[in-house]
Amino acid sequence: MTTITSSVNFQERKSALEKEHKTLIEQKNEPQEIAGNGIYERYKNPVVTAAHIPLNWRFDFNENTNPFLQERIGVNAAFNAGAMKWNGKYLLAVRVEGIDRKSFFAIAESPNGIDNFKFWDKPCVIPQTEEPDTNVYDMRLINHEDGYVYGIFCTERKDPKAPKGDTSSAVANAGIVRSKDLVNWERLPDLISNTGQQRNVVLHPEFVDGKYALYTRPQDGFIDVGSGGGIGLGYVEDMKNPVVKDEKIIFGKQYHTIYELKNGLGPAPIKTSKGWLHLAHGVRNTAAGLRYTLYMFMTDLNDISKVTHVPAGHFMGPEGIERVGDVSNVLFSNGWIEGENGTVYIYYASSDTRMHVAVSTVEKLVDYVINTPADTFISAGSVQTIINQIEKNNAI
Repeated sequence: MTTITSSVNFQERKSALEKEHKTLIEQKNEPQEIAGNGIYERYKNPVVTAAHIPLNWRFDFNENTNPFLQERIGVNAAFNAGAMKWNGKYLLAVRVEGIDRKSFFAIAESPNGIDNFKFWDKPCVIPQTEEPDTNVYDMRLINHEDGYVYGIFCTERKDPKAPKGDTSSAVANAGIVRSKDLVNWERLPDLISNTGQQRNVVLHPEFVDGKYALYTRPQDGFIDVGSGGGIGLGYVEDMKNPVVKDEKIIFGKQYHTIYELKNGLGPAPIKTSKGWLHLAHGVRNTAAGLRYTLYMFMTDLNDISKVTHVPAGHFMGPEGIERVGDVSNVLFSNGWIEGENGTVYIYYASSDTRMHVAVSTVEKLVDYVINTPADTFISAGSVQTIINQIEKNNAI
């Protein structure tokens, strides 16, 4: 009988894995060496990838039960992270997707917001409702003025109305948890809305007339928008009974734009002296499939249902390697952090695969949103906008 033995010494392989992982985590990140657009600076390296996941989550380090030191629990991607500043650290609530296709949440922490992101000891434990979540993803973190940190995420379950043999139809809704330490999470009931399936739901960080304000994204089905779509706004009186009322669309879809097919809010808005800054995603269809880009807009400081400024086109689209991944040609963001001195760290995922950071300031973003020309929605109008700028420059 032939005895199978490992071709590489167990301890040598373990040491090599640990060294490689440490090098990745501690890699210094720097801005890309390009002039840029003056609005933000993209950074060279992704801030979180599947390879950042702790080794002891993926490998059984007992030589008796894993003599070849094989990866027992594979991770496919790390993306679509909520974000917040917490105890002086920059935190990401990362969507980690295993090779079993199930997603879960895990907190990664950085001292500076641009590199050295390290995961906490264990993934987040999300309590279950009477009907367990089949899959969870895309959590927004909101530090609300009521004293809780809320996590609003998408919960997915099989569609009970699906025909026999259909194993892909799903129902999406907004799951809600809250915490005071980001370790122990209290599960609240899922959002109750009368406007269809809900994804990309975001909690406004302040009370509005004593109520919780929620940005919604209603749609008819899990994939198809149908008669739904657009960024909605509604109100909840008690998060323990989250029935959203007076829901209306404040930013709808528009033909031949980057948000032609559907759109949804990213992270909770940032409050400025000029208004509330919003980061959102817009989706259009192409011959190569859906294209997701990010765009910005502003709402009135005292009336958050009133959109006051919308720059034309996308704020950020996929570039270079960002175009390649599990779902190519996609940028998505559900997290940003206003740091020291008005610095804004914009965390975005590329192609449902990895997390990146771009850095700007509140001042730059307000200038961009207020002073960038709006969309005229016709080609002739776009030409006239360029001519107006040429003539303005000629007059200098």
